Amino acid sequence: MDVISVTDRPSLLALCERIERVHRVALDTEFHGENSYVPRLMLLQLAFDEGVALVDPLAVPDLAPLTRMLADKEIVGHALSADLRILFERFDTLPKRVVDTQIAAAFCGFGASVSLAEAVRQLLHLRLRKAHTVSDWSARPLSPAQIEYLVEDVVHLVPLFESIRALLVERGRLEWAIAECAGMSDPARYRVESDRLYLKVSGNQRLGRRELAILSELAQLREHIARERDVPLRFVLSDDILVGLAALKPKDVRDLDSLRRINEQTKRTLGARLIEAVSAGEAWPEEQLPPRHQRGLDGAREALVTLMSVVIGAIAAREQLPPSLLAPRAALEHVARELPQDFAAFTQALGLSDWRVALVGEPLWELLRGEHHVAVRDYLTGEPRLAIEP
Repeated sequence: MDVISVTDRPSLLALCERIERVHRVALDTEFHGENSYVPRLMLLQLAFDEGVALVDPLAVPDLAPLTRMLADKEIVGHALSADLRILFERFDTLPKRVVDTQIAAAFCGFGASVSLAEAVRQLLHLRLRKAHTVSDWSARPLSPAQIEYLVEDVVHLVPLFESIRALLVERGRLEWAIAECAGMSDPARYRVESDRLYLKVSGNQRLGRRELAILSELAQLREHIARERDVPLRFVLSDDILVGLAALKPKDVRDLDSLRRINEQTKRTLGARLIEAVSAGEAWPEEQLPPRHQRGLDGAREALVTLMSVVIGAIAAREQLPPSLLAPRAALEHVARELPQDFAAFTQALGLSDWRVALVGEPLWELLRGEHHVAVRDYLTGEPRLAIEP
């Protein structure tokens, strides 16, 4: 097998010329995410035709020619979300066509998060050596064992997908899997929605509407600073400090003294900006304030969510699919709160894609309308199953 090491611009451009002639490329990355806002790309592995390329971003930081080339190819990978997020954040590009073998395998009964090693073992009857999963990928030179690991992580991806594709065709689920993977090429999936950042701050549920407006301004400021400095959010300010600031509503930098976890350096460097953010939140018009955190469901609606979960579990068991692939609990809770009165509004409230409508939407809707019921069958035979029946 031809293994190419890309460590300078000429070899990068030569790789681009080679990739231009193929329609499909397998992709994997190695990155370090502990100390940066966006994980720092350490290596990029590509497999195509009979070749494998190991691209070193530390030696060739400008990967724009390569990422532009990859955008027009079908990209095959395993658990690709983190890899694609890096491409989007670091290079502002995404491939137009994506195949994620982990997602595709879920439609074949392998569970929601089968590992690459397990999928390769079961479908290709090969064992991958995973001894370098926690390697320091910033160290150079790479050892022969590390290079072998990098090659193994990418070279089996296309054969693996071909095996999965055959199973998908056999089960009539190829279109489902392709549709599910297509969402990974949507930039909206990786964009940060600034007006919803406060919802990710632990402890926001304890705050009133005005405090939530202040928290929103503070969360946006923290995000901006973290991106500016390329550091994790926690390196700027922790969640509990943001919540404390929103509750305290400081008017002056001196008021920050009452929050003991804000050190003197933070007060000097960020104090004025924090006060400005608090003031901006105080200025939000009443009608634009964020809604308060929704209270828990009452007993009857919680029971409704449980019933819908049971039905989804029964469908998932019958179809050998992970329940999480069919409908998330948050969507069921939304239905229980809103009680949509027609099928179109019901499927919209659940956020069902086309293939899920017939599989999940119709049985749930018939059940909620009282036209179907859930029954336990074959309990006494020792092989109980749930059935959804008229």
